[in-house]
Amino acid sequence: MTIFPQHLTQLAESILTEARKRGLRIATAESCTGGLIAGCLTEIAGSSDVVDRGFITYSNDAKVQHLAVNPDTLEKTGAVSAETALEMARGALKVSRAQIAVSATGIAGPGGGSDAKPVGLVYIGVANGKTGNAFTLKNMFGGDRAAVRLETVETALTAIRKEIEAS
Repeated sequence: MTIFPQHLTQLAESILTEARKRGLRIATAESCTGGLIAGCLTEIAGSSDVVDRGFITYSNDAKVQHLAVNPDTLEKTGAVSAETALEMARGALKVSRAQIAVSATGIAGPGGGSDAKPVGLVYIGVANGKTGNAFTLKNMFGGDRAAVRLETVETALTAIRKEIEAS
């Protein structure tokens, strides 16, 4: 039995297999998902040879302290922004032994949204220390809190898989 839908655990298994083939390790830096991305990867037995570590940095202070997100970035663009997502992913690379890092920051709801940043807005950041590639994905997910969080996990895992395949 698993706590994740089968399609997500299958995706996680494919990521672990491909990362092993390439000798890559993964780190996660999560806010709105609260560790679900790392949780999905580590749902697979034997994942410790690929998953280096995961950071749950829900507060701005945690983002600054553990991932070296620039306080000015948080002040200017907010925690839910492409800039913050990218700094989170790059920070996870710097403080880990991973070659690929993924981050997620967003508004899962049901409250906390605004006209500028509505519920369902999630930024995913990916940083590849091997290739130097780094990018963000802006997403607008629908549904309740659980749906937003699970869509974020799926989108983040898909981004990791594509980045591994490009490495």
